[in-house]
Amino acid sequence: QVRLVESGGGSVQPGGSLKLSCVVSGTIFSDYSAGWYRQVPGGRRELIADITANSDSTYYADSVKGRFTISRDNGASTVYLQMDNLKPDDTALYTCARFGNSRDLNDYWGPGTQVTVSA
Repeated sequence: QVRLVESGGGSVQPGGSLKLSCVVSGTIFSDYSAGWYRQVPGGRRELIADITANSDSTYYADSVKGRFTISRDNGASTVYLQMDNLKPDDTALYTCARFGNSRDLNDYWGPGTQVTVSA
């Protein structure tokens, strides 16, 4: 059973930083790309960053480019999201995902971790 568990969320002032972690179990994590989404109440889920299985390519949404950094440690089956220069608009529920491939077409998500940016 594939399971994803996020941690590292919390409350921070504008300009602050947080680092999110997502531990993935029940799968060969190094075989799959992964990513981070965020969603605000009543809004659509937005893909903000993803990373290939061997970390050779990353993607960032324009809204976070230059402020957020995605990385992964395949040995620890963990994907990270370093968030710097946080803004109030970054307030959301952040969810990690393990994307499917030809071996397993399914995508899997964790329950999410809340990030709140306010003065």
